[in-house]
Amino acid sequence: MAVDIPYNVDKWRPSDQKAYNAWLSKVLDEAKAEENQKLLPPVQALKELIENDHYIWNLAQMMFDEIPKRLVDAPAGLPQVRDYHQMLLMINRVIQRAPEYNETSFVGTPMAAIFNYPMGTRAGYAFFMNDKVNAKLRDILNYWGRYLKSEASTYVLNTSSEGWLSKEALTRMAEKAYGDSFQDTFVCRSNDFEKHLGFTSWDDYFTREFKPGVRPVENPDDPDSIACSCESAPLKIAHNVPLQAKFWIKSQPYSLLDLLQGDPWADKFAGGTLYQAFLSVFSYHRWNSPVDGTIVKAYNLPGSYYAEDLYKGYESVTPDDSQATASQEFLTSTSTRAVFFIKADNPKIGLMCFVAVGMSEVSSDEITVKVGQHVKKGDQLGMFHYGGSTHVMLFRPETQLEFNLHGQTPGLGSSDIKVRSEIARVK
Repeated sequence: MAVDIPYNVDKWRPSDQKAYNAWLSKVLDEAKAEENQKLLPPVQALKELIENDHYIWNLAQMMFDEIPKRLVDAPAGLPQVRDYHQMLLMINRVIQRAPEYNETSFVGTPMAAIFNYPMGTRAGYAFFMNDKVNAKLRDILNYWGRYLKSEASTYVLNTSSEGWLSKEALTRMAEKAYGDSFQDTFVCRSNDFEKHLGFTSWDDYFTREFKPGVRPVENPDDPDSIACSCESAPLKIAHNVPLQAKFWIKSQPYSLLDLLQGDPWADKFAGGTLYQAFLSVFSYHRWNSPVDGTIVKAYNLPGSYYAEDLYKGYESVTPDDSQATASQEFLTSTSTRAVFFIKADNPKIGLMCFVAVGMSEVSSDEITVKVGQHVKKGDQLGMFHYGGSTHVMLFRPETQLEFNLHGQTPGLGSSDIKVRSEIARVK
């Protein structure tokens, strides 16, 4: 089974490069068509911001100028987004449609694929970190999100080769979830493919639920056993996490004050332990409580959508696919995210923190619990809407843990650990 690796500037998996070129060429041609020339309101608003703010206009120009010459001078048959005008037209095209199924790593990040080259530059970093730009991107992604929640988006829920109900797609979803078949693994309100198996929108399909009994809580009555919060692949375990650090420095990307955006409780986790894992577009996208406990804080944090660590881009001395790891760590402090503080019933755990990080197209981190609510281990906390994502669990220094990664080593080559299975034990 292919490993789902997040997008990486100019470094798709070799198996994806041909498909990426073909997809980009198709979208660019469609974007240039007459019917797509009129920009939708949120895309027009981004255009006006660029053209009415001299600083942002300069960044929008420079991020294409700074793309390395070897890529600018690529063969004529290799498509490339060459300026912000083309970029806006392609965004306009993407948000009017639902994503079609394909097996590539960029299926869940079509706009990140459009931004692939410019976002790896210094100017691109400044552009995609700009608060004004991110406010406009938020409006664009929310516009698209409303469409993906509408009945109109069900047209991609079909059995064609590009449909999400094709034999290939359903097999991929089932295999990703370690199931024998899609319909035996996930809740389907109908067995009729003409009725999209009962799914009412693309988003409804994306946020699908496991059938009862498919993901039981491991050790439900053992308070020392901590459950996996997301169906996700382990990326990193960090110990003695600092309260504040220059998180953009390659050797130490984690900074609690940046991760929690100055929350006064951040210092409670200084010197503690951090666990990070990532999801792909093909993963289960609901979050579940790792412990029995009470929700004492729950809130969303705004942030960037497409900024990435310069160490992962063209600034890297030796850029390669491993740089994606650095960007995921970086994104924990810069991307949109949902933050939960949970006071565990087990005093050996006490206060812990779960952070759901929305990467790129994941514009909606939906919280489904309330402050003061008591949750059982395995109960739902919320969900991601569309795309790939990452998440973090934080533990205080007094919480001594022994992790159970089910025979895996953290990194991009790891595979999903089942949600609600044991991920760690408190000593």
